[in-house]
Amino acid sequence: MRIKTLILLFAALAPLGAGAVEPVDYVSTLVGSQSKHSLSTGNTYPAVAMPWGMNFWTPQTGKMGDGWAYTYDADKIRGLKQTHQPSPWINDYGQFSILPTTRTVFNEDERASWFSHKAETPTPYYYKVYLADWDITAELTPTERAAVLRFTYPESSEARIVVDAFDNGSYVKIVDNRHIVGYTTKNNGGVPQNFRNYFVIESDKPFTFKAAVKDGQIDTGADKAECNHAGAVVGFQTRRGEQVTLRVASSFISEEQARQNLKELDGKSFDQVCRQGRRSWNDVLGRIEAESDDADHLRTFYSCLYRSLLFPRSFYEVNAQGETVHYSPTTGEVCPGYYFTDTGFWDTFRCLFPLLNLLYPEMNVKMQEGLVNCYRESGFLPEWASPGHRDCMVGNNSASIVADAYLKGLRGYDIETLWQAVVHGANAAHPTVGSSGRKGFEYYNKLGYVPYNVGINENVARTLEYAYDDWCIYQLGLKLGKKAKELKPFRERAMNYRNVFDKETKLMRGRNEDGTFQSPFSPLKWGDAFTEGNAWHYTWSVFHDPEGLIRLMGGKDVFVAMLDSVFNVPPLFDDSYYGSVIHEIREMQIMNMGNYAHGNQPIQHMIYLYDWAGEPWKAQYWIREVMNRLYTAQPDGYCGDEDNGQTSAWYVFSAMGFYPVCPGSGQYALGTPYFPEMKLRLPEGKTLTIKAKDCSDANRYIGQMTLNSENYDRNYIEHATLLKGGNITYTMQSQPNRQRGTGDAAAPYSFSKDQKQ
Repeated sequence: MRIKTLILLFAALAPLGAGAVEPVDYVSTLVGSQSKHSLSTGNTYPAVAMPWGMNFWTPQTGKMGDGWAYTYDADKIRGLKQTHQPSPWINDYGQFSILPTTRTVFNEDERASWFSHKAETPTPYYYKVYLADWDITAELTPTERAAVLRFTYPESSEARIVVDAFDNGSYVKIVDNRHIVGYTTKNNGGVPQNFRNYFVIESDKPFTFKAAVKDGQIDTGADKAECNHAGAVVGFQTRRGEQVTLRVASSFISEEQARQNLKELDGKSFDQVCRQGRRSWNDVLGRIEAESDDADHLRTFYSCLYRSLLFPRSFYEVNAQGETVHYSPTTGEVCPGYYFTDTGFWDTFRCLFPLLNLLYPEMNVKMQEGLVNCYRESGFLPEWASPGHRDCMVGNNSASIVADAYLKGLRGYDIETLWQAVVHGANAAHPTVGSSGRKGFEYYNKLGYVPYNVGINENVARTLEYAYDDWCIYQLGLKLGKKAKELKPFRERAMNYRNVFDKETKLMRGRNEDGTFQSPFSPLKWGDAFTEGNAWHYTWSVFHDPEGLIRLMGGKDVFVAMLDSVFNVPPLFDDSYYGSVIHEIREMQIMNMGNYAHGNQPIQHMIYLYDWAGEPWKAQYWIREVMNRLYTAQPDGYCGDEDNGQTSAWYVFSAMGFYPVCPGSGQYALGTPYFPEMKLRLPEGKTLTIKAKDCSDANRYIGQMTLNSENYDRNYIEHATLLKGGNITYTMQSQPNRQRGTGDAAAPYSFSKDQKQ
């Protein structure tokens, strides 16, 4: 019962009579939504959106300003919310909500309606829910910058629509008996003083009731409100079953531009927009065709792929002249060109952006142009953007984003400006945003590490990531033909990871300015010298030189024993740095995988490092364990924060059977295939077919691998090889093949072995 024969099983998932099952029908947008502050199973919300769309929509169960906008365990919906939230920790901006009722009410508690998941249809391109308290069925379907909402009312003399522009400064005006305009400013940082999200709403049914809402007070004598918390209530009489349609659009530029964005809906009915959205999602999801007898595996896979294609979001618009423009979240001006936002490179450099480079390079070309514009407008590349620079996480991983794209052949943007940007960012710190540029770069450049005792937190994490980022800059410079003198500092600093390695414990460890290691030292202490992890997690962050790390530890046997120890050490922890158990710690503790903490990013590549030590079968075992045990298509389907597509992209890559441990190297470390067959639709019309004979949970080990019918014994595969298309065939078995992939030549790239050093 493969993907093409699952029609009857999944036909009910396709609204509007869409017919045969397609990739989008496997997607559950609710995966990860059964989360809370103390325990994340994804910390997601059901995003109803186009791939990389400017605006997302979501049913809102949380109160205004609550980062947990929608939680699966909630009972009531307070609104259908336009959202730009990348995570609950960053929170939202550009937000407003709309809700139909059958009473003149505005307060979010009073308007909230009970609902059931049994009367809810969530898909990426369409959402439907029954609002029980109002006996109304609400539906919505979006485009990139607009949406159509459709409400089916009961018979009512008091049918209403509530528009809530939220607090912290907003404006709403009822223009006439069909149109509402307004703006919202509610945000949580990353915007200039003049930030506004302008919206326009057009109703197909005339309003016979109008009231503006000013700071909670409903005024039937007013048609506008400009205050801390503005809103509107409009309405009409309805007969039972009558449908009212709203057409909504927004803009970060102006009200006029919002009207321009509304033209995305011109000439299209609700159903036409819905079908258009379905086609868009099937197009991008269909770049990978997976076949399996296990429907749950397919649902998990395509749900993860959906999450991988939401962020970074488009933050640009097309004006009346057909020009691509954007509101600059750093200068507050309208500037030409593309702009993308709502992603943290600390998370997404690892495999989300490599996924774009492999399967969606045309999108990342636009994103690279957006980085050019960000640098020109702000003087720095972002490290965490939402929508402007945000002070969150560590590292200088924009260097990886830039280098990996160019080294993998992406062209059509100003790489020389990006070269200037990465060199500048490696030798400067943003004056107000601590995560942009490099905090502590003076110490790092002088001593070869960021000291533990100079007041810069998470110093070992910074050192390790700066060293990898220096390697990325060096590799990019080589490709661009930069002079050896200019590249020498980056080549040398790429080895700085060695300066925080403690031979006594065989772990990375904080080091004081005088060269002594921090004392006392607990390998189980989270935070402190590390970022949301401990020494067991961060020691492996030598993406560009595992061979060098193997040598530091004393050879392959010791290295493998240390890798094994991550799973063998009980899930003990020291939370004294934070003063309480943060959710990332709890998620590690309860997964029954020792000190392996897949719910956070620092360790997500670690399993693949067995490939460098000549024991790839251990990678094959643990990859399958993680995929089976830590991912599902249920509301609690992640083992920690999903994080803008990164944790999802890990699953997508791992299901394909390879993973980009070191973006910028042009290689993928091999894991183990998860599906009997996959087809990758690659650029230039090429297709890569991956077949795994006898693939199952029991047969997780690679017995033999062929590439285009030739025996293949390496533990890696080149990006350039994949782009040619062809056939990869595995013969799977229940016991490890301890003769395959064991030689030194089978190991993937390491800088220590690079003759260009």
